[in-house]
Order: sequence, then C-alpha cells, then structure tokens
Amino acid sequence: MTDTDFNHKLIGMHGSLMQFAQRLTTDGDAAKDLVQETYLKVLDNREKYTYGSNFRAWIYTIMKNTFINNYRHSARRKIYYNPMEAEFSCTGRL
Repeated sequence: MTDTDFNHKLIGMHGSLMQFAQRLTTDGDAAKDLVQETYLKVLDNREKYTYGSNFRAWIYTIMKNTFINNYRHSARRKIYYNPMEAEFSCTGRL
C-alpha cells in the first residue's frame, strides 16, 4: 500500500473514528483530542501495519488502547481543589 493510499483510507475513516471516540469519551472536545492522538499514533506506526490485514480494526484498536491508557493515567493522577484551604493537592505521580 502506498503512502497516498494509506492516507486516503485514514482520512476516509474520520467520521467513524469521531463517532467511536464520542462513544468512548462522551465529550466532544475529548473525542476530538482522542481522534487527533490516534492519527498521530497511526502515522508514527504506519510501518507496523501489515498490508492485507483489517485496516479498520487496526486503527480502532489503536484508538481503544489510547483511550484506556489515557484513562488509567488520569485515574492515577487526580487533582483536587479544597476551597477551605484555597490550594490544590494532587494524588498519584506527576
């Protein structure tokens, strides 16, 4: 598959990727960020795609794993604001 074919297939999936991201995040801005991050990972790992395998499944897997990793990272690092003390505190690693 040429780079042009790869890019056209990726761009052609934009609508379905946005729908999937919206279902995962339930937030429009977070969905856009997830799609953008997925595009970057797909393009960075283009050489790992095996021609003839399921392109759509490969990209959806990248998006799902990106979402899960981001969720785990945010769950470990929660920031709380205590208005009584007027300061922020952070749990987890930074």
